[in-house]
Amino acid sequence: MKPLLEFRDVDVFYGPIQALKGISLTVNEGETVSLIGANGAGKSTLLMSIFGQPRIANGQILYRGEDISRRSTHFIASNGIAQAPEGRRIFPDMTVEENLLMGAIAIGNRYQKEDKARMFELFPRLEERRSQRAMTLSGGEQQMLSIARALMSRPKLLLLDEPSLGLAPLVVKQIFHILRELTQQGVTLFLVEQNANHALKLSDRGYVMTNGEIRLSGSGAELLVNPEVRKAYLGGV
Repeated sequence: MKPLLEFRDVDVFYGPIQALKGISLTVNEGETVSLIGANGAGKSTLLMSIFGQPRIANGQILYRGEDISRRSTHFIASNGIAQAPEGRRIFPDMTVEENLLMGAIAIGNRYQKEDKARMFELFPRLEERRSQRAMTLSGGEQQMLSIARALMSRPKLLLLDEPSLGLAPLVVKQIFHILRELTQQGVTLFLVEQNANHALKLSDRGYVMTNGEIRLSGSGAELLVNPEVRKAYLGGV
């Protein structure tokens, strides 16, 4: 398989504190890869470093073979990487439709009409609420909007930061059902999640992060039955 995203021995610091320590991982084209770990392990920092916030101190981040670790956020966003961030970060005073159009800014308005129709097909709830202000949506609907907005830039790689955070179990199932549909459509997903059960069941491969380091890696199926993973992240079941 052809690598789409690679971290090679990446270090990240916040002042004197080292947040990422020699991180190496790969996301191949067409794969779903999850990064699991406890809160504060460094997962979100890893995702943010792709966009240069924060900048890495050592190592390389490669996208389609090119080192992007010193590239601008705009360059990265306009060349096929999009993120549905932790906490959703939708535009609360804008309507659902306006939020979607904001997602297309990185690639221009050429495909806006057809892509908006595609989002409403994928997320029927959003079409029902297309004229509502985003702040009036439920948590699950806001998460759907965050994902749909990211997809409006036609990404080759979709980054998802804690998509299940704060959602009811039934809504989490709905979100992961949608993510599975995206994988079947050939979208490459890199998923950061505390909900290890859902993430690993969806993923081709996974990595486990502890204190800024990769501790384990393997297929999603392998990690689901790994005793260390089951004890730490699956309640020992």
